[in-house]
Amino acid sequence: MAHEAKSAIVGLGYSAIGKVYGRTGTSFALEAIKNAMDDAGLAKDQIDGLLIQHGITPCIGLGLQNAGAFKNMRLVNHMNAMGATPATMVQYATMAIANGLATNVVCVFADTPLQDPNAGAGASMFGARDRSNIRGFQALDLHYSPMTANGGYAMGARRHMALYGTTNEQLGAIAVSVRQWAQKNPRAAYRNPLTIDDYMSSRWIIEPFHLFDCCMVSNGAVAVIVSAADKAKDMKSDPAYVMAMAQGYPGNEKRAGDLHDTHTGARIAAKTLYAQLGVGPQDIDVRSLYDCYTYTILVTLEDYGFCEKGEGGPFVQDGKLGPGGSCPTNTGGGELSNFYLWGMTPLSEGVEQARGSAGDRQVAKHDLVLTTCQGGFLDYHASLILSPNATY
Repeated sequence: MAHEAKSAIVGLGYSAIGKVYGRTGTSFALEAIKNAMDDAGLAKDQIDGLLIQHGITPCIGLGLQNAGAFKNMRLVNHMNAMGATPATMVQYATMAIANGLATNVVCVFADTPLQDPNAGAGASMFGARDRSNIRGFQALDLHYSPMTANGGYAMGARRHMALYGTTNEQLGAIAVSVRQWAQKNPRAAYRNPLTIDDYMSSRWIIEPFHLFDCCMVSNGAVAVIVSAADKAKDMKSDPAYVMAMAQGYPGNEKRAGDLHDTHTGARIAAKTLYAQLGVGPQDIDVRSLYDCYTYTILVTLEDYGFCEKGEGGPFVQDGKLGPGGSCPTNTGGGELSNFYLWGMTPLSEGVEQARGSAGDRQVAKHDLVLTTCQGGFLDYHASLILSPNATY
């Protein structure tokens, strides 16, 4: 029996993204929303839902409705499942539309962590965290590990290396393949060639991560508009139909036996996602995965069943993730080489691939596009399967 999509992403809009200084999160968000509405061919009075997330800086909130002069909204919320949120927003928009709560829902993310290094305020506040109210087992990080995403993900990668023999060269193969895709993307921040020798000779950030294992930091915003699937054909641009959606939260009490960093919430989400559509990893054409670090790609590939647990290193080392490979992954350059706006980075590229609008980097067969969003220290996970087709 054919599976029919219930919703579609009908609009995609970007603001200026990157080292863009002197602007507020609201200005970025409104620019992205306007571009998404233009992309969909929708007027402001046709938008009746607004789901909002900010990044490391609290630069937007519920006041965005009034700042954008949106009237008579039927659905407004400020959401936070960290990096998993953009996929989660699409899921909640889909459920709201299916139950008559809204018709056209904007989902927007904005962040402004970068400050002008010439303004005397420091180049970045990314990674800042309030330590004043941390108690119990959560306080162990204060004493035994770095209080940054770098440290949390490095611990996961180091455990994977210890358990399965994963190597830096294998992580480097991921960085190289992502950069090869970025060279085909005029939007990407880093388009210069990257070799495995470049990777291995780059400085350590925190072992086992070299410079090119780690994502960049960006200012900007991305917005998508979700509508009912049966309305999508009437929009200005080709839709990306939402064929399946899932979440996964393994939990982490910071006790012996917790395996959230090698057996992530992607395992939970994968079972739900594949079952909804009656497919498996062998049916996925394109992967657009959250890649704050190279290790995030590796463990996500394992947990979605593209290879067995522990075999991610050998799986990626032959270049199959890059252009011309059998497993095209992060075709826009990802957060490692394109831009970093949390889960909106993989979501936006997933939309472009599903639409067939990715230009030189477009994968020819793109019937099913897996898009994953990851948050915390591999704590929170949400995902979608997108398609150019309303039925499968």
